[in-house]
Amino acid sequence: MQPTAPDQIRNVVLVGDAGVGKTTLLEAALLATGAISRAGKVEDGSTVSDYDPAEQRQQRSINLALAPTEFDGLKINLLDAPGYADFLGDLRAGLRAADAALFVISAAEDLSAGTRMVWHECAEVGTPRAVILTKLDHQRASFENAVQQLRDSLGEGVLPLYLPAYDSDGHTITGLLGLLSQEVADYTTGSRQKRPADAAELAALQEPRSQLIEAIVTESEDEALLEAWVGGENLGIDTVIADMEKAVVRGEFYPLLPINPMSGLGILEVLELIAKGFPSPVEHAKVSVTRPDGTPRADLPCDPNGPLLAEVIKTTSEPYVGKLSLVRVFSGTVRPETPVHVSGHFAAGSTHTDHDVDERIGNLSSPLGKTQRQVPAGIAGDIVAVAKLSRAETGDTLSEVSDPLLLQPWQVPQPLLPTAIVARTKSDEDKLAKSLSRLLAEDPSLVLESKEDTGQQVLWCLGEAHLDVVLDRLSNTYGVDVDTEPLKVSLRETFSGPAEGRGRNVKQSGGHGQFGVCEIEIEPLPQGTGFEFVDKVVGGAVPRQYIPSVEKGVRAQMDRGIAAGYPVTDIRVTLVGGKAHSVDSSDMAFQTAGSLALKDAATKTPVSLLEPVAEIAVVVPDDYVGAVMTDLSIRRGRLTGTDSAGGGFAKVTAEVPEIELTRYVVDLRSMSHGTGHFTRRHIGYQPMPTAQAEKIKAAAQG
Repeated sequence: MQPTAPDQIRNVVLVGDAGVGKTTLLEAALLATGAISRAGKVEDGSTVSDYDPAEQRQQRSINLALAPTEFDGLKINLLDAPGYADFLGDLRAGLRAADAALFVISAAEDLSAGTRMVWHECAEVGTPRAVILTKLDHQRASFENAVQQLRDSLGEGVLPLYLPAYDSDGHTITGLLGLLSQEVADYTTGSRQKRPADAAELAALQEPRSQLIEAIVTESEDEALLEAWVGGENLGIDTVIADMEKAVVRGEFYPLLPINPMSGLGILEVLELIAKGFPSPVEHAKVSVTRPDGTPRADLPCDPNGPLLAEVIKTTSEPYVGKLSLVRVFSGTVRPETPVHVSGHFAAGSTHTDHDVDERIGNLSSPLGKTQRQVPAGIAGDIVAVAKLSRAETGDTLSEVSDPLLLQPWQVPQPLLPTAIVARTKSDEDKLAKSLSRLLAEDPSLVLESKEDTGQQVLWCLGEAHLDVVLDRLSNTYGVDVDTEPLKVSLRETFSGPAEGRGRNVKQSGGHGQFGVCEIEIEPLPQGTGFEFVDKVVGGAVPRQYIPSVEKGVRAQMDRGIAAGYPVTDIRVTLVGGKAHSVDSSDMAFQTAGSLALKDAATKTPVSLLEPVAEIAVVVPDDYVGAVMTDLSIRRGRLTGTDSAGGGFAKVTAEVPEIELTRYVVDLRSMSHGTGHFTRRHIGYQPMPTAQAEKIKAAAQG
């Protein structure tokens, strides 16, 4: 269907750990609504949302995927977000695009720290949520225990809408007992058959039903309904359901549904919850909008006739198809062949270049896996795919050319796993830059760093799985083969003590001669000072016009290094004397003399190596604090503090040499069983231990 008003749309993102059944739930929902004729399987690579060849090879979701369908006169845009930590960027994009979140949780597993973290992220921005409980047929699963654990971890607002109905064996779930309808949805025949609850079933549901209705009435803040409930009136089911949507929107009530997506049990109930209990785009939490220069702009309502405001939530690029941008429309209407302003302004520290350009929109489509079904327009509240936005990147804002706007981008996770890459052949080298630029436009959580001092290209990824996907796409999508190589850390050199140096550049035989002699004194400076050049020449020993030449020569040699080929820093160089020739002295002659003087001084005092140091903040459950602190000490870290991070988590801060952090994101996940995360910030340099420094200098000298 083509919606004509925002209240005909529901945007829902599926959130949860890898393997809990999000993609299987999506397939079941598409099958139940007739969007597909046969449900695919993750292990077969036949699902709608996992259509990327890399996803099929790895048998897991790695991209945010959109699957629209129709139910009860509504267009439901289902967004399948990856569950693995390495693809957190796509998950956050899905949360931004959706108006509500379905947390898919396995009853057979303990609630993960990753799920709790995303739940709290949703709480901070007021995202309406519901809980879908899967894998109740597992021998370790218990519905009652799972519900209690979720209430303990996520809040008292988690309450079942349905209870599982069991077969005579007391374990096999054959249907759902509706707490509001007081009906049983029987799935024993493979399709839903409704019947009134019998006396035993009615007795079992009375207490949870009262608890549920009380929570809905309380959280909806419907005074009249609350009064009626307290007064003992029998509330109509339609009234309660209408108020349930209000309670869900307020973000304090979270309905829970047990389902079995493999058999289809509970899928229709999930769709009914989305249709009747979830908000329309009109009720989406306000997003901060400004002008591109940062000046304020009034919030825009979700009105198809208003000014255009849309955001690119996902970008894909194929070598022969071109770029396709998945766009959430917040205001106005997107139409084909119309000009739009594309604005991209990223957070401080991002390697993505800010840009403001005008482009023309190509065809619009509503994607279902690989299939692109053309649509005439994308109204406020809808999510559509836009072709031919060549300059648009994930996170960019689309607006009217005459009224440029900027949405504050969502928080992109910091990539913390560095990997040096090199093209395998000359042909690969020629294609690498273009291919990487496309990948960077698609994925804001991927960062490319070109290190001049080490000559390496370094990809920063969220983890090993993220790196594997990037390398896979380079090879299989863009036909570029790259190799990884050991990462070279950007070291610095400095003088350990004062020294004197003399640079003599005298060549006066045959042709045009060179004559330049200079004498310098060197003093080490405090860390982080950089470089100072002082002129104390008297009597014109070095003519005034050649003093800058000496400094230029010294700086050039500092850039090349003097002990191991790393830049020199934190020294003061004082020019104290020298000699010149009336004919043979020149700018170049004194540049060379300055370089020689620095190298001469390096023979008079030890040259130290400095290694970069980062300040890191590690957040882990309280149980792992001791292990983290011990590990950081082994990594030569200096602990600077510990503090509570709330919710049973602690924050450990430390200053750690960056060479020790190369694989820390991987090691921390292993150490904390996937529950820990950290941030890092470069803060300066510190002396490297002598033994390590001598090895590096020896290797550099041959």
